[in-house]
Amino acid sequence: MTSNPELIRTDRLLLRRVGPGDVRSAIAVLSDPGTNRFNPAGSPSAEQAAAMLVEWQAHWARDGIGYWAVELPETGEVIGFGGLRHHELDGEPALNLFYRFRPRHWGRGYAPEMARAAVEWAGPARPDRPVVIITDPDNKPSQRVAEKLGFAHVGDSRTVEGPVLVWRRQEATMVT
Repeated sequence: MTSNPELIRTDRLLLRRVGPGDVRSAIAVLSDPGTNRFNPAGSPSAEQAAAMLVEWQAHWARDGIGYWAVELPETGEVIGFGGLRHHELDGEPALNLFYRFRPRHWGRGYAPEMARAAVEWAGPARPDRPVVIITDPDNKPSQRVAEKLGFAHVGDSRTVEGPVLVWRRQEATMVT
């Protein structure tokens, strides 16, 4: 696994640092009501999605990690976004693992593949921060991804949008 998180290749995906050229893809993915089915805040507007992309670029500049554009290498299509960013959860530093994919690419194992690469990178690169996944209580697909990665539901918390489930990586091996 590379020590540079800006570009990571998996078996089927290219994970690359987001940039200004990703604004159309960010709007398409993030504003799609299907990708926000479990988002209590609902779908962001095009302007809000573009602002999220700018925020993600700032995380990269400040922290040296962030969310990737997830591409299919053979076509260059951005099928989603995901990755890690510094987060404070109930007063403790952590790395939040996030993933959001175009609905037409669901069920193909892309989210676990991207997330597995993120977790594998974070272990040696940021051992001082546990990786967590924060899900809506009704988001069963995201919870299944967490379980496949060896995460366990360790508690509940609240965000400004409402209650969430907190998943933390266990020492057990990830399921493939």
